[in-house]
Amino acid sequence: MVRISRKFRDISFSFARNPVNDDILSINDADAIKRAVINLVRTKSGERFYNSLVGTEVEASLFEVQSPEVANNLKIDIENVLKNYEPRVADVAVEVNYPIDSNEIYIQIEYSIVGLSLPTQNIEFVLQSTRV
Repeated sequence: MVRISRKFRDISFSFARNPVNDDILSINDADAIKRAVINLVRTKSGERFYNSLVGTEVEASLFEVQSPEVANNLKIDIENVLKNYEPRVADVAVEVNYPIDSNEIYIQIEYSIVGLSLPTQNIEFVLQSTRV
């Protein structure tokens, strides 16, 4: 069974004006899904009204003692939130790394978009603590 996708759109956070139709600029397809994935991962557990199950412990993990167990738990947490709350992505692979003696987390997420014939998408970002 092949799932066919529709066009995905989201508003641009710049809130810039589209010169053609005077509406807010939008982002489409892969960029819209990429932003949704990042927003889900960066959402703190319990932060969303009416659905406290959405979110991850990524932000709170910045201050954890660095260990393979914490990295693995964070990886599972990210995979679960994407599986449960982002139906437009499939084949999710997550890698979490804690550099030694730093207050940083490196996260890499690879996924494919359901119904679009695009290559595998890749998101990499670093979360840093400002606390010393």
